[in-house]
Amino acid sequence: MNKYAFTIFDLKKTYPYLLFLLCLFSCISLVEAQQMERVRQTIDTLCSPTMHGRGYLFAGDAKAAQYIQNRFQEAGLKPLGQQYFQHFTLPVNRITQTPLLQPDNKKLKAGSEFVALAGSPTGKGKAKALPLDTLIFTDQAAASQFFSKSLAGKALVYRQQHLPLLQQLPEPYQQQLQTAKAHLVLQPKGVLTSVARQQQKTPTLEVLASAWPERAKKVKFKTEAEFVPAYQTQNVIAAVEGSVQPDSFIVFTAHYDHLGGQGKDVYFPGANDNASGTAMLLELAEHYSKPENKPAYSIVFIAFAAEEAGLVGSFHYTNNPLFPLSQIRFLLNLDMLGTGDAGMMAVNGSVHSQEFKLLTDLNNTYMHLPQIRSRGKAANSDHYPFSEKGVPAFFFYTLGGTTAYHNVHDKPEQLPLTRFPEVFKLLLRFSAALQEQR
Repeated sequence: MNKYAFTIFDLKKTYPYLLFLLCLFSCISLVEAQQMERVRQTIDTLCSPTMHGRGYLFAGDAKAAQYIQNRFQEAGLKPLGQQYFQHFTLPVNRITQTPLLQPDNKKLKAGSEFVALAGSPTGKGKAKALPLDTLIFTDQAAASQFFSKSLAGKALVYRQQHLPLLQQLPEPYQQQLQTAKAHLVLQPKGVLTSVARQQQKTPTLEVLASAWPERAKKVKFKTEAEFVPAYQTQNVIAAVEGSVQPDSFIVFTAHYDHLGGQGKDVYFPGANDNASGTAMLLELAEHYSKPENKPAYSIVFIAFAAEEAGLVGSFHYTNNPLFPLSQIRFLLNLDMLGTGDAGMMAVNGSVHSQEFKLLTDLNNTYMHLPQIRSRGKAANSDHYPFSEKGVPAFFFYTLGGTTAYHNVHDKPEQLPLTRFPEVFKLLLRFSAALQEQR
């Protein structure tokens, strides 16, 4: 036996305080492990095929909203008003069936090698592949010659970098472009999609450039779409009443919607964007729901729909607030929090310099993240409609790690969540510090 070996009983006798610290750290580690297991389960659930990308096909958004409401109720949070849901409508174009694209005899894989553009209409058939003559942008004679020929029955093929230039062509050329049977836009790194609130005239498919046969002559394609002028969706809202100043509010927000899917075979999981932020919202709700964590200010939690459609849910809320916006001490918007090895960004950090200093001082004291960077005003997430109404707000997103974004690869299994616990602690400390500044 090693002469330096000792038992737990020796440790208890000789170093009782050290034993206490070891037990404390073990308990903290256990709590964090249990919390992260729940976080993973939350993200897995939100990204599951049953929620179909939390979009506007197969009621994916409604299923996600019901899940969030259930979590709020289970935690004991109360609605603001009569119900947790705040309903509103928006126009949306839906790709209702899995699209088809077959250049020559090569059938491309929907989702990873090509997608239908979100605003694409219904269209199908065979067409001759017509590569765009890029001289049309610099040579008037080349442009006249190219547009002197009919584009009917043609699938116009061009690279993504040329799309802005096409949109700058004279109106007669713009109109003729719409007569093509289809547009095929070659993307250099990966195909992306979005949510469209209107339907275009010409079927358009985004194609991974490396998957496209260089000398393709013919194309077979199919898209099925449905335009819904007033699709009903909902924000999900709950609150914990403050113990000292219940009429002053700290507001945490995150959008739960994502891009939905294209038919039954393709959906966009949206793990980082924004199941990660929604999971953080639910963890904060769990924390503040406990009696021992009763806040001084009231805490409101808003899970927004239709962020991906142009911040529709948050604009609707700011135009129809459930309490005066002037009573919000600060709003913290959580969007894409699944990484963090390179730190975190605070949009509006340079706008609210005093609060940003408070945030960075807390981070430097407790060493949660390697850095917190600051940006100015930006209309890139749900904080923006509040900022436009004069509400002080930050939008947080973590840095480093995954690059999967708006595609089928943003899955739970590729999401590191390496700094999720640290961001959670920093948010709690920042919220507490804001409430102390009464």
